[in-house]
Amino acid sequence: MNRSQYTHLLATMALTAPLLAGAAPVEHYNEGNPPSRPFSLAVRAGDYVHLAGQMGTDEKGLVAGGFEAQARKAMDNIAAILKGMKLSMDDVVKCTVMIQDMSKWGDFNQIYNGYFKPGQLPARSAFGVSALALGGEIEVECLAYAPRPAKRGVR
Repeated sequence: MNRSQYTHLLATMALTAPLLAGAAPVEHYNEGNPPSRPFSLAVRAGDYVHLAGQMGTDEKGLVAGGFEAQARKAMDNIAAILKGMKLSMDDVVKCTVMIQDMSKWGDFNQIYNGYFKPGQLPARSAFGVSALALGGEIEVECLAYAPRPAKRGVR
């Protein structure tokens, strides 16, 4: 077996090993997501659920009321997606926050903290951006830990 064939064999084994071991397939969640949007609301890969960035939008677009209204709606959207997947904000382990105006950082923290139990805040990264889609002022994406039940007979 030459080096190229060996490399191909290793790559094939690496890609198929999870399937052979009984790993669950990747699942896409899109309940309530308009088909025109070019992304899934959430994707489950193994024991983790990756949520798409959420903005302060409803079916009509950005909500009225400025930054605070958009921040609350973004967090409400996250909670709704999680609920649709039979999860909750308690399952969130990491958030990434993008804010157009960093002077509103404290305002966001007050809103954000209300969505989590005291002492159980997820890890978080945040950064200021020059612009967001739709002219939004904030976007929040999250990662949730949702272990699948163990299969019988599998240790």
